[in-house]
Amino acid sequence: MRYQAREVDVEGRVRLVMESALTARDRVGVQDFVLLENYNSEAAFIENLRRRFKENLIYTYIGSVLVSVNPYRDLEIYSKPQMERYRGVSFYEISPHIYAVSDNTYRAMRTERKDQCILISGESGAGKTEASKKILLYYAVTCPSNHHMAALGDHLLQANHVLEAFGNAKTLRNDNSSRFGKYMDVQFDFRGAPVGGHILNYLLEKSRVVHQNHGERNFHIFYQLLDGGDEELLNTLDLERNPQNYQYLVKGNCPRVSSISDKNNWKVVMKALTVIGFTEEELQKLLNIIAGVLNLGNTQFGEGDEGETCITTETEISNLAKLFGVDVSALGEALTHKKLTAKGEEMVTPLSFEQAMSARDALAKAVYGRTFSWLVEKINQSLALKDEIYHSSQPSSLIGLLDIYGFEVLLQNSFEQFCINYCNEKLQQLFIELTLRSEQEEYETEGIEWETVQYFDNKIICDLIEEKHKGIISILDEECLRPGETGDVSFLEKLEDTLGGHHHFVTHKLANGKTRRIMSREEFRLLHYAGEVNYNVNGFVEKNNDSLNRNLKEVMCQSENHILSHCFRREEVMDQKRPEMAATQFKNSLMKLMDILRSKEPSYVRCIKPNDGKQSGRFDEVLVRHQVKYLGLLENLRVRRAGFAYRRRFEAFLQRYKPLCPETWPNWNGRLVDGVSTLVNHLGYKPEEYKLGRSKIFIRFPKTLFTTEDALEAKKPEIALTLQTSWRGYRERAKYQRIRHAVIVIQSGWRGMKARRRAKRRRQAAELIRRFIKGFIYRHEEYCPENEYFLDHVRCSFLKNLRKNLPKSVLDKSWPTPPSLLVEASEHLRILHMRNMVMKYCRRVQPEWKKQLVQKVVASEIFKDKKDDYTQSVGRLFLDSRLEREQINLKVVQTLGNDKVQYGASVVKYDRRGFKPRPRQLLLTNTFAVLVDRTKIKQRIDYTALKGISLSSLSDGVFVVHMPTADNKQKLCVPQGDVVLQCNNVIELVTKVAMMADKIDYVNINPGSIRFASARGREGIIDFVRGSEMKVAKGKRGHLLVTVPRTNST
Repeated sequence: MRYQAREVDVEGRVRLVMESALTARDRVGVQDFVLLENYNSEAAFIENLRRRFKENLIYTYIGSVLVSVNPYRDLEIYSKPQMERYRGVSFYEISPHIYAVSDNTYRAMRTERKDQCILISGESGAGKTEASKKILLYYAVTCPSNHHMAALGDHLLQANHVLEAFGNAKTLRNDNSSRFGKYMDVQFDFRGAPVGGHILNYLLEKSRVVHQNHGERNFHIFYQLLDGGDEELLNTLDLERNPQNYQYLVKGNCPRVSSISDKNNWKVVMKALTVIGFTEEELQKLLNIIAGVLNLGNTQFGEGDEGETCITTETEISNLAKLFGVDVSALGEALTHKKLTAKGEEMVTPLSFEQAMSARDALAKAVYGRTFSWLVEKINQSLALKDEIYHSSQPSSLIGLLDIYGFEVLLQNSFEQFCINYCNEKLQQLFIELTLRSEQEEYETEGIEWETVQYFDNKIICDLIEEKHKGIISILDEECLRPGETGDVSFLEKLEDTLGGHHHFVTHKLANGKTRRIMSREEFRLLHYAGEVNYNVNGFVEKNNDSLNRNLKEVMCQSENHILSHCFRREEVMDQKRPEMAATQFKNSLMKLMDILRSKEPSYVRCIKPNDGKQSGRFDEVLVRHQVKYLGLLENLRVRRAGFAYRRRFEAFLQRYKPLCPETWPNWNGRLVDGVSTLVNHLGYKPEEYKLGRSKIFIRFPKTLFTTEDALEAKKPEIALTLQTSWRGYRERAKYQRIRHAVIVIQSGWRGMKARRRAKRRRQAAELIRRFIKGFIYRHEEYCPENEYFLDHVRCSFLKNLRKNLPKSVLDKSWPTPPSLLVEASEHLRILHMRNMVMKYCRRVQPEWKKQLVQKVVASEIFKDKKDDYTQSVGRLFLDSRLEREQINLKVVQTLGNDKVQYGASVVKYDRRGFKPRPRQLLLTNTFAVLVDRTKIKQRIDYTALKGISLSSLSDGVFVVHMPTADNKQKLCVPQGDVVLQCNNVIELVTKVAMMADKIDYVNINPGSIRFASARGREGIIDFVRGSEMKVAKGKRGHLLVTVPRTNST
């Protein structure tokens, strides 16, 4: 047992140890059978298994032995997080698991620098192969690796697919049963990384190649090739897709299995072979051999004319010779004849029909068995440590993995079951030996007196089987080598003669009456450690001989297929020494395996299948009891419980149970052994219930541990309250300290930042003042580095002041006085600003107001500073018309037609002869103006004919419209001279006439008299004088005299 205590980790959490589940033992059972109170009871043992199985807890310990029950379904307990959960954790810290065994073995190899091995055993279908896969996957994922090591891990996993295809088959008990034993070594470097591997195979069930029981299949590879290979490949191999066409595949009458996809598995195997490193040529040669075995099974024999045996299937024998790469005639001769050597002379004798059939089957078994061995050898080359890749002076360590068949008891037990059970006897003997040795070493290390353990020593059974000259294997070899007619019956008789008095050997002849009724005359019974097994001797001699005719060996060693020529070496044919028998070969390889296992520190995995139907959730108690018995689990438990049921290191025990004693809670500061002694004395342990070793406490009875665990469970609420109180106080104190520290840091940082800012501002201010003063001194110089800051400041100050004091109106003519260096720029800015204000003002003016302004601007151009009453007219708006629509006669409107009246005003017209005043309406259109007398148009004034308009500079309303002089051909409506008019709104009227006629420049303002053209070429004069009131009359000299009152402006 390897255990290292876990201290409280950095996050303050305490890892749960295995004992944490003891409080639920009534529901889920105990996690270690050693803690069973009634450990001698088989019923209690099985009930504990059943409880855990119902809760999907498939793993249970017997000390350091892991018992695994196949759940027949996927459980979510094999993910990468689960691997990390068990990585680096001591064996008993958390619940039992295959990863716990894997990790414990790995860490023991690293820390103790001693080779380790894991022994996996159980019946077919119990999950041995899956367990070995899980172990390899754990190492591939968790061990340190680089590119080469990752490739090696991949090779290890892929090798399983290949070995399963060539070495596994469907049996009545398991759809993927391993029909060979496998021992795999994984080599690790000094860093703990896998760097190499090696596989040993044991006792391949070669007889399955030629015969299968009903409901079973041949090896998987045959069906995978037929179902997964493409048509081109099958044609090359002379194969048909239907497995029913091959004699070696029809005897079990089970070509298809619902739980197996041969097509998909074929792809997996082909990929695995490529990854492992098989070349295209090697792969083709290997498939040729597999196809050749199928064709060999279809080879049939008959009798010739003279009674000799001959081959009747020429096509099959031709295909076979081609696939095996041998001469067809030589192969046919070797299958029907036998070569003997007597006194140095060779003789060839024909074979009988039965002998020819046996020779054919022997060849098939030999070819397949040796090819399987070659395949394992090829895989080993791929897994071997590459010296050119990895160099290290540090020694490497090994972890062995033994996936071996468990104790097997069938309805008919033959030679294979005899070898399997013999292997299990040896493994049980090794287990007892190593377990007792481990227990004794631990007791001696801890200074505990060793107590003799009573157990069944199966050495007597091992000697019965393997003893020299007297054992069953020796007697079987002797029978096979005996001259003359040999057979199974004579072998049984020799057994009776030699072993008749042995207590563990019984035959029908030696048995009592009751036993004879249930035993056949062809059977013998061995009383194994796990129970009685009857073996039928039929086929023992033949299977032990496992011989192949010499001439068949000669043909095969000449094969052009390099795999076959490697498997059948020429030295074997030349060697006259008889090869060892099958049982002896197995015994010798088993002895070597025992030596390998003794040199390593073992761990054990015992696999159990819960039912024969491969159904999840069903627990067949009878079947499980049978396996518990044959796996020797109760015997393992009794050995483990012979002394003390429970042991833990002082630190682990004290860490878990210290709350139960006031003196050890919360911390023990003295020696660990004193702390444990104080704790157990407080708990009231009796001297016979425990022992204190040098580093561990040993508790004899599980009841003592359960009582302690129940006391801890009752104490937990109080502990939880104490821990919560302490934790809250610690948390709040820590929180306060964090806040206080943060405040201090922030304050100091803020003060420092403020001080740095203040100092920086002072430095900048001093520098600024210096630059300003220096610039002021050089302010009259040209722009230079000495005055650039001052001048820039002056410019900036002026621009900022200007921005605040810009004129707000176009009428505001104020403008800040600029410095001398900005006079020109200031003027440009003033102009731009004024334009901008004018533009903004114009954008805001309405169309009506704009029209008014245009007219006012025109009036300004004409009358400003020229006519006295202009100033008074500025503030008065110009109207669209001085006449209402009703004041214009309708006939006049109709006479004008399409010429719309744009403006109208009442005027007084003065005749040219006597200056008699006459009221008229002056109507303006777009192209001409007319003088209207009520309903009649008196005169038409075309704008194009207009020569000018004359006014005085005084504030009167008189103006003269100058027209061209008329001739006799003109119409009546055309004026015959200038027109003298008076209007109260003379400035408005003249402005509109000038704008409509587009003759603004034709308006003349005379400061004196106005001359105008009268009728018949005569000239009239208008004199203007100032007086007290406005008056227009004819003067003394025939002139028109206009008296204008004085205005304020004058």
